[in-house]
Amino acid sequence: MPHLKICIMRERIFRVGLLLILAVVLGLGCLVPAANAFSEEQRLVSEVWRIVDRAYVDDTFNHQNWWLVRQRTLQQSLENREQAYTAIQKMLASLGDPFTRLLKPDQYRSLQTNTSGELTGVGLQIMQDNPTGELRVIAPIAGSPAEYAGIKPHDRITKINGFPTAKLSLDEAAERMRGSMGSRVTLTVIHEDASDEQDILLVRDRISLNPVYAELRPQSKDANIGYIRLSQFNANASAELASAIRRLEDQDANAYILDLRSNPGGLLQAGIEIARLWLKEGTVVYTVNRNGIQDSFTASGQALTDDPLIVLVNQGTASASEILAGALQDNGRARLVGERTFGKGLIQSLFNLSDGSGLAVTIAKYETPNHHDINRQGIVPDVTVALDPITRDQIGTTVDRQYQAAVDLLLHPAVVADAA
Repeated sequence: MPHLKICIMRERIFRVGLLLILAVVLGLGCLVPAANAFSEEQRLVSEVWRIVDRAYVDDTFNHQNWWLVRQRTLQQSLENREQAYTAIQKMLASLGDPFTRLLKPDQYRSLQTNTSGELTGVGLQIMQDNPTGELRVIAPIAGSPAEYAGIKPHDRITKINGFPTAKLSLDEAAERMRGSMGSRVTLTVIHEDASDEQDILLVRDRISLNPVYAELRPQSKDANIGYIRLSQFNANASAELASAIRRLEDQDANAYILDLRSNPGGLLQAGIEIARLWLKEGTVVYTVNRNGIQDSFTASGQALTDDPLIVLVNQGTASASEILAGALQDNGRARLVGERTFGKGLIQSLFNLSDGSGLAVTIAKYETPNHHDINRQGIVPDVTVALDPITRDQIGTTVDRQYQAAVDLLLHPAVVADAA
């Protein structure tokens, strides 16, 4: 009989335990609907969450429980697409990474158009400073309305047509600056070396599709310098630069200056391909994912020239530009002249979402061939030369101190090296 009572009690305990487990499971089921019961808005939130969960560079997700972030987001009332977008943006903001962001359908199409080599707007590459949320200029695009107006790297944009940028996401700010050719927009700017705001009226225009400017500049009987200015790394950049090098080689160029100043970057693959135009061998860049696993891209033996090369850099030289500059510097292929670069060492990948929007996710960081992590640090040039204010038409001329230092370094390398 005692044995029978023990068995009965165990059975009751088992049943109570089972009921408790079921209650917990059912209780959780009330918090978030089953996957097949999701609304379209909830499915979009879940889609974004899964991509970030799988690909984001930081496996701590900014030291938070990423699953709980999903649960809380799905518990919100998401009655339409705009509410879903707002919830997704808040979810992504918790990562503390301004480069991981949602691109609404119109923003996504504009970004794809930009990287394809076409753009209509003011011609600014911008970023949102973390954690202040300030909108800062990476660089104006060469020949753009923003460059002609005197907007420079590291300037702050506080308002767009009077609306505070602190209330906008990065892509919302970019969207407000875009517009049809000939239309106007007023940016309120604080220059890096000033404290007062300045209203700048810009007329939107079509930005040049060809990111390469190239010209042969004979210096003496035996010195023909090929000057190449690269303004961005879009889909046209590698082919256009290769064509420029071949043309200059046919014109008997025997030294080169590659001007990457105020080049905000662009496509990673374009940066790698352009490095291979100059390098016969060696590592171009290392990428490091969230598991610490390194991948590398190397030169393929297809360099178009081995003539001496100087690379011009400044505070607006960023992202893919820094990959290229770091690859050429670390491999001893070129010397860098100018100022410390911007310091953006993170790599984003774009993902198509089911509703036509896009998702930019930071998937890795990159390191130069000598394993220099340049994020927020930049690359220090071999020869540091400050630049006095000059107009766009004076870039690459004798009044351009950085350009002239590059010319002197090619013509008299020992003298310039000793002076540096």
